[in-house]
Amino acid sequence: MDQETPKPILICGDATAEMAKMPAKSVDLIVADPPYNLGKNYGNNIDLKDREEYQAFTRDWLNEAVRLLKPGGSLYCFMGVKFIARLYLMLEETFELTPQGWITWHYTQGMGRKRGFSPRHEDILWFSKGNDACFNLDYVRVPQKYYRKRNNMAGANPGDVWQFSHVHYCAAERLPHPTQKPEALLERVIKASSNAGDTVLDPFLGSGTTARVAAVLGRKAIGIEVNPDYISMAETRLKAPFSSFDSTDPRAARQSMDLPKDPL
Repeated sequence: MDQETPKPILICGDATAEMAKMPAKSVDLIVADPPYNLGKNYGNNIDLKDREEYQAFTRDWLNEAVRLLKPGGSLYCFMGVKFIARLYLMLEETFELTPQGWITWHYTQGMGRKRGFSPRHEDILWFSKGNDACFNLDYVRVPQKYYRKRNNMAGANPGDVWQFSHVHYCAAERLPHPTQKPEALLERVIKASSNAGDTVLDPFLGSGTTARVAAVLGRKAIGIEVNPDYISMAETRLKAPFSSFDSTDPRAARQSMDLPKDPL
């Protein structure tokens, strides 16, 4: 972690209530991984509301999130299939944010099914406050698959289908949190849509992935989490020495094919 980067601020409390205490237009990037309303056990709460209650919960936290975003700031929101379409319309129509991308995170492995197709992805919606959104393509390029003169050999745009493995339950970096996200996934989001010194907010911090990655990348990290046990988990994680992120895009190691031969 950069010595000059401010220490991440971790807040234990309800996301909507805590965001309401923060000044408007003070955040450059919000990365949100809210409960998907699937009945998961998050220690001190169960993620299960009726449809109207869940929609009201979503409107409330989004109202504060949009208030906090600076003009041109971005919101990335993870969401499961049951609510993703409603969330998209809510962001575009109710909050009048600008759609920038619908990203599919392909996580390669998951629970098997005997009837129907086994799920192998989650979705991430990217919206911005206005059209002038930060996008640092050069920071997130992946090696080209083939050499072509017309290709930018600095690397290709990674596209909107991202392949990062889950943080598996047997992995050393796995923490006792039901929805821990891989660090390299957050690395791409934060590099693409913020700059060093910017403020990055995660209103549903969980195990602390966003705060850890943002701090390593030189951003001012703020995390809000309702479960005090997860706050303690994140604090411990942030104190650990950094060596590398816990995952990578498998394309990062590839070498371009059809490279021209060196002259004799």
